[in-house]
Amino acid sequence: MFDLSTKTVLITGGAGILGSRISHALVGCGARLAIADRDGPKAEALAQQLGSDIGDLSRVRGYRVDVSRRQDLLQLQDAVERDLGEVNVLFNNIATKSANMFAPFDAFPLEDWNEVMSVNVTGAMLSCQVFGSAMALRGAGSVITTLSIYGIVGPDQRIYEGALYEGRQINTPAVYSTSKAALWGLTKYLATYWGHRGVRVNAITPGGVFSGQNDEFVRRYSARVPLGRMAQRDEMSGAVVFLASDESSYVTGQNLVVDGGLTAW
Repeated sequence: MFDLSTKTVLITGGAGILGSRISHALVGCGARLAIADRDGPKAEALAQQLGSDIGDLSRVRGYRVDVSRRQDLLQLQDAVERDLGEVNVLFNNIATKSANMFAPFDAFPLEDWNEVMSVNVTGAMLSCQVFGSAMALRGAGSVITTLSIYGIVGPDQRIYEGALYEGRQINTPAVYSTSKAALWGLTKYLATYWGHRGVRVNAITPGGVFSGQNDEFVRRYSARVPLGRMAQRDEMSGAVVFLASDESSYVTGQNLVVDGGLTAW
């Protein structure tokens, strides 16, 4: 079960906080893995590390990509097919929140809004056009997209009072919620569009993942979660492996919410 040894998986945003941990899990289940990220050297370093860990440098490769540029994605497709074979699983995990991510909604710059939407939404759409369409032509494949709990519910602004991340005041900008809600719409659309072509399209929605937030934020957030804590980075990996594998062969158009029960309240 959950054997990915016949799969070539492409993960965008693969060198980030969640992407790097999920990359470990995918390789551990046998996948040939293409790690694509805006930070090319970071993606290549992670691929080198994972390849060394499994004793097979040829099974993991790192690439730089700007998903908002179709030409970048076409070049990435050529490189991955040359190095690892045709992509069977596309994991849209890349996301940005902009340099002004903590600006209040009333003063959030339009140029920053457009930048976030171009990466989070347009980038996922273009990735699906390039890689998902190729899967549809072959008659099989899986597309997975990372959403956010704040794409399906609104944030409780109270938990951000006194909240810090690496010493900076934090909140969740409206553009991030909007972009993630849009991706849920795209997921459902493509599930019905490609279903008869053998391509499954699903999403995962992570709850809050601990990655250096201050104690006050952790306390306030955890009080909103039935399990009473934030997620650890590795706790999203199982959901992705399931949706990438043939164990989810009859699952499409679904949003697998991994939030400790937060959205159940």
